[in-house]
Amino acid sequence: MAAYNTVVVGTDGSESSLAAVERAAKVAADSAATLVIACAYYPASRERVDKARDVLGDEAYQVVGSAPAEETLRTARERATKVGAISLETVAVVGSPVESLRKIVRDHDADLLVVGNRGLNTLAGRILGSVPSEVARKSGVDVLIVHTT
Repeated sequence: MAAYNTVVVGTDGSESSLAAVERAAKVAADSAATLVIACAYYPASRERVDKARDVLGDEAYQVVGSAPAEETLRTARERATKVGAISLETVAVVGSPVESLRKIVRDHDADLLVVGNRGLNTLAGRILGSVPSEVARKSGVDVLIVHTT
């Protein structure tokens, strides 16, 4: 019996989240599980995304429209395939990362959720809550927090 049947991993396109995708792909491959790669986003116009890139620099990956979400998922799919994922789905969801990941876990009847640790040890993460800590508390399934930073 495989350890997991369905593994969900969240990505926002950052190198940290793509490292979590690679780890999730390895776990899914070892368990012969389906890997579901998820990207939560809020729609934004091209003009707004470009303006955010000018202001935010390296943090601009957090502001995406639907086309960048699709590009993020394409990149994540390529990375997951390279490390051995066989059964693979991608899904883009409009909404906040925590609620979107919880919904995807429920919708796909997943038994493992994988996220990177980005934000866990930041001041904002401690005050406002981070995606890894929130999904660990609220997901209702096993959560693997991958050390990516």
